[in-house]
Amino acid sequence: MTAAARKKVGALIKSARLEKGYTQEQLARKVKDCSASDLGKAERGEKELTTEQLKQIAKATGVTQKSLLDAAKSASTSSSSGSRPPAGASTTSMKVTATERKLVEAYRQADAQTKKDAMQLLKGKSAEALAGNLVGNLIGALTGKKENGSEK
Repeated sequence: MTAAARKKVGALIKSARLEKGYTQEQLARKVKDCSASDLGKAERGEKELTTEQLKQIAKATGVTQKSLLDAAKSASTSSSSGSRPPAGASTTSMKVTATERKLVEAYRQADAQTKKDAMQLLKGKSAEALAGNLVGNLIGALTGKKENGSEK
């Protein structure tokens, strides 16, 4: 991992730690084979943590593992190749609840019309007309069954 990648990952770790209200010592206790000193060095970009340590930090702080691992990968590839993220791509991480995660997963599995209906419903448009169809489709997406009960 390049120095730029280590600094980017370190900044994300520090931000997540502070947002959770942990000291370096408190977070380090939740990560196997990681001292507060190691964590401080990682936050400053002076030390590279293992993938397993990054996963444990993500779990402890409530950020997605993917955001930390992607930061490590994207910083090392973008600094060496000079490429940028695609237009409109987000470079920040966001905490989501389990319910929000399920909604995102259901949305990703849904067909185009269901996605359109869901967006209209969330914006408060035509709630009555869309609700029945949307609920059936979302339940189908989550259970793997069509509205009539047959397997997809």
